[in-house]
This record gives sequence, C-alpha cells and structure tokens, in this order.
Amino acid sequence: MLLPRFLAALSFFVLAATPLRAAEMTRVDTYGSWTLLTDSATPHLFCFVTSEPKSSAPKDAQREAPRAYISAWPKDGIRNEVSFRMGFKIKKNASANASVGSGGFKLFGSDDHAFVSDSTRELKLIEAMRKGSTMTVAVASDHGIVTDTYSLSGVAAALQKLQDMCF
Repeated sequence: MLLPRFLAALSFFVLAATPLRAAEMTRVDTYGSWTLLTDSATPHLFCFVTSEPKSSAPKDAQREAPRAYISAWPKDGIRNEVSFRMGFKIKKNASANASVGSGGFKLFGSDDHAFVSDSTRELKLIEAMRKGSTMTVAVASDHGIVTDTYSLSGVAAALQKLQDMCF
C-alpha cells in the first residue's frame, strides 16, 4: 500500500528542519497555485506537487496548515498519489470527500492525512483536477466539518512538468 511510503516520505519533509535536510529537496517552479518539488537524487526517487487552500472553514479551526499533494515515486512506477494534509487527527471512519465540479471522491483518513479510498477513482480525481477550476476537501472533525477549497490553476502544467522531470 502506498500510504506507508507517503507517510515515510512526509516524515522526512517534516524533519527537514535542518539546512542539510532542507537542501535535499529542490523547488523546481510554481505553476499557478501549485509548486513542484523534487529530491536531489539522479534519477529522482521522490517528486511531488503541492498547494495550500485558498480558503478554509471554519476559520477558527485549531489545526496545522493544510496542504494538497500529488506525489510520485519514479523508481516504483508510481506517478500520481493524491493526499491531503488536514492538520488535525482524522478519526477512523470519519466522513471525508473531495469534490471537483459535480464529481465526488470518497476519502479515508490516516493520522492527519486523507487519501482517495479507491485507487481506481484516484486517476479520475487527477483527471477532474486537470479540467476543473476549484477542488473542495471536506472532513468531519470533533468540531464539525472542516472544508478546504483549493485553486486548480496550474495543476495541469505542474503535473506535466512532474512527469517530464521525474519519469
């Protein structure tokens, strides 16, 4: 399952507080609201595009900064794993979904991240993101529904550059 791989990689980035570790990831460029980062390995072992929400509700929710990620592990042939850092612990079986246009995608939580429940739907979410203008991610918390709205401006270009650089 990809979840452990993503969480291990994410732990690396969270621990990247020292200048040496921070230097191991390179910000390639920003495409609209999305930024592409790659590791320093040749060939790349890990690449991802990321964005922060343009709005969040409720505004006073106690949590760390949320982010959307689309990750790739070229060595393993993994091209597009979608995840969302919600910034709070997600309870098991909590209601969670991502919406782009009229399409909805069920999510599941693990720690403070949400992932697409059905891997076959993950590619459909990526396709919807490429065509859409906004994406909403909603997850139930102890204090009600937390909703983040992301701009999809530039996601198609960022994903194309990710494929070009990492595969």
